[in-house]
Amino acid sequence: MVQRVAVIGGTGLLGRLVVAELDRRGTPAVPVSRATGADLLTGRGLDAALEGCDAVVDASSTGATRRSSAVRFFDTAADHLLAAEQRAGVAHHVLVTIVGADRVPFGYYQGKQQQERRALRGPVPATVLRTTQWHEFAQQLLDRTPGPLALVPRMRVQPVAAAEVAARVVDLLEARPSAEVPDLAGPEVHELPHLARRLLATRGSRRRVVPVRLPGAVGRGFAGGGLLPGPEAELGRATFQEWLAARES
Repeated sequence: MVQRVAVIGGTGLLGRLVVAELDRRGTPAVPVSRATGADLLTGRGLDAALEGCDAVVDASSTGATRRSSAVRFFDTAADHLLAAEQRAGVAHHVLVTIVGADRVPFGYYQGKQQQERRALRGPVPATVLRTTQWHEFAQQLLDRTPGPLALVPRMRVQPVAAAEVAARVVDLLEARPSAEVPDLAGPEVHELPHLARRLLATRGSRRRVVPVRLPGAVGRGFAGGGLLPGPEAELGRATFQEWLAARES
């Protein structure tokens, strides 16, 4: 049984939910981020943060979207994090990554692929959970494009509630490390611009959503379903509308 878990990216959206789920199940959790004094890019503070932890959840991310920058970030982070885990005697590393990252040549996704490779080839037994975009994704995009027009990429998505991802992560922590676990997706397929419009309508916003087809292979992958799961994926329960209603209540 897991005794103490370090949650990398523990002050972000998913990290906070993982910490809350661990607390709910009575497992001590340590949020690890720059805000708590630990830096993946320098390694500073990681040894202290991982002291006494026998498992790690890696929910880290970066704002880099160029391939070179994203790969460099995740490579450097893996160098420091996996070495610190080995020194601390961590027995299980659980990484959360993205369904379809291997099919759509977007720079950030290529960075996540490198993060996955490093975890599976690293010195600590690892489990990799691939998930689709979360229900919160549309709101994150809207927040990045202020103003009367919201530019939203044409993208077919099958979003899942981040809280359900957190619960699945904690389930995996309580199991043996495995490189082969089912992907996790939501119950319904949507067009991302449609979800953005529903969010804005719920808020009474007059912002107008402008769907944008990205160029090249990335745009084809986004619009053509490259980020959708296969038939073997596990499906979450909460629909986007149910999540939205609970959020606004």
